[in-house]
Amino acid sequence: MTRLSVVAPVYNEEGNIYELYLSITDALKGKMESYEIVLVNDGSRDRSAVLLNEIAQIDQAVKVIHFEKNYGQTAAIWAGIKNSTGELIALMDAGLQTDPKDIFRLLPFIERIDFVNGKRTNRQENMLKKIFSRTGNGIRNWITRDSIYDTGCPMKLFTREVADSFYLYNGMHRFLPTMAKMNGFSVVEVSVTHQERKHGVSKYGVWNRAYAGFMDAIVIGWLKKRVILYRIKG
Repeated sequence: MTRLSVVAPVYNEEGNIYELYLSITDALKGKMESYEIVLVNDGSRDRSAVLLNEIAQIDQAVKVIHFEKNYGQTAAIWAGIKNSTGELIALMDAGLQTDPKDIFRLLPFIERIDFVNGKRTNRQENMLKKIFSRTGNGIRNWITRDSIYDTGCPMKLFTREVADSFYLYNGMHRFLPTMAKMNGFSVVEVSVTHQERKHGVSKYGVWNRAYAGFMDAIVIGWLKKRVILYRIKG
C-alpha cells in the first residue's frame, strides 16, 4: 500500500496547477517512501482539465479524477479519499494557500493521534474573512459542542481507518475533525502556515456559505447526540 496520498480538489485553478504539482513533489520526493497525488477536477470550465492530464502523463504518481460537472468541494474531497490508496491521507487546497511542506509538521503526531487538523494562526486574508471565519467557527463549535479552533483549514492528515469511517453529505467537509471524534478517533490541532493566493480567486466567498454552514452544523449537532459507539469484549 502507498504510504501517503495527497488529495486536493481543483476547480478553475489553471493558474495554480503546475505550481501545485511542483510544490507537492518538491515537498515529498526523497522524504516519503511512497506517495501519490490525487487531484479531483470538480467540473472546471477553464484549462484545468488539460493541464491535469498533461501532468498525469509525465508522472505516474499523479492520479486525476474528472467530474462531469461541478459537484462541489465535499464531493471532490470524498471522491479523492475513496480513490486514494494511502495508509495516510493528507488534504490541502489547490489555491496554494496551504503549504505541502506542512505535512511534515503534522506527520510526527500521526503515530499516536488518528486525525491531525491544521490550524492557521497567521491567516493571509482580509479582515472581513477573518472575522467571518472566527465567528462561523465559534457558532459551529457551539452547536456541535466541539472545540476545534480551525475546522475549515484545508490542511489535514488522517489514517485510512478514519477515512473509511466517513460517509459524507454535501457541506460536511467543514466538519471532518468533529466527525472523526464522533466515530471514536482521536484529534489534535497543529499550527500550519497560511499564504496569500497567488493566482485566481477563491471559489468560496464569505456570504455564499453562511446559511448552508449553519444548517450543516445543526445536522452534525443532531447526529452527534445520536452516534453509536461500542466495543466488543473479548
